[in-house]
Amino acid sequence: MFLFKLISYLPLWVLYIFTDVVYLIGYHVLKYRQKVIFENISYSFPEKSEAERKAIAKKFFRTLTDSFAETLKFYTIDKKELARMLQIKGGNMLSKRVENGETVIMVSGHFINWEAFVVGFNALVDSRLETTYSQLSNKTFNNLMMAIRGRFGGTLVEKSSFSRNFLEKRKVPRIIGLAADQRPGKSEKRYTARFMNRETAFFEGPEKLAKRYGYAVFYVKMERPKRGHYIISYQLMSEPPYSQDEPNSITDEFIRRTEKGIREQPEIYLWSHNRWK
Repeated sequence: MFLFKLISYLPLWVLYIFTDVVYLIGYHVLKYRQKVIFENISYSFPEKSEAERKAIAKKFFRTLTDSFAETLKFYTIDKKELARMLQIKGGNMLSKRVENGETVIMVSGHFINWEAFVVGFNALVDSRLETTYSQLSNKTFNNLMMAIRGRFGGTLVEKSSFSRNFLEKRKVPRIIGLAADQRPGKSEKRYTARFMNRETAFFEGPEKLAKRYGYAVFYVKMERPKRGHYIISYQLMSEPPYSQDEPNSITDEFIRRTEKGIREQPEIYLWSHNRWK
C-alpha cells in the first residue's frame, strides 16, 4: 500500500508514460481480452467497417490503461487538482433533495473512468453518497480500492450486504449509487431487454426500490473530451409519482441513455467486460 501511495504522488503525465507502456504490451503483445472486446464491439456496431471497429478497440484499450493511472492518482490527489480534472454538472440537484429529507438513486453504466463517479462526487459535491461495490479477491487491491473510494468520505456497502444495510437505513436521507449495467447472476431478479443489438439481462433492483419507496432516479453521464479530463453530468431520469408508469419504464430509460452515451463516445465504455456472457 505504501508503494502505491508513493507512486500516486507522481504527476499524472508521468503516470501516463507507464500506462503507455502497459497499452503497447497489453494490446499489441499480450492481446488482453481482445476476443471479448472485438466481439462486443462487432455486435454493437454492425454498420461500421472492420477498420472502424478496430479503431474503437484501440482507443478503448488506451483509455482503459489511462484509467489505471488516473485511479491510482486519486489515492493522493487533492480537491483543487481533482476539480481541474473533473467538470461536474447538476450534482447540486441531488444534494438539495437529500437536504429536503429525500433518498435518491444514482445509476451509471460502466464508462471509464468510473471511479471518478465516486471520488469526484464525494470530494466536490456531497459525501452523503452510499456506493455499492463487489469485493475483489486480491486483498491488497481490494484494500487499495477501498482507500481510494473512501478518501473524501461517503459510505461503501459490499454487494452482499446491500439489502440488510438498506433496511437498517431506510429512513436516512442519502444518495444510493448503483452501476445498473452489471450482469446479474442467475439467482438474481432480472429484466431482459434489447441493448446494443443483443438481448441483455439487467438488474431490477434500482427500479423496484424507486417505485416501491418513491425515490427519484438520476442518470450519470460520462464524457471524456481529452486525456485526463472528464465531464460528469447528473441528469434527472425519473421521479414519483410512478402510478401511471409502464412496467420497467426506469430500466428502459436507463438503457436508452446508456446506449446514447456509448454511440456518442464508444471508446469509453467497458468493452472488456463480458456483459453478454
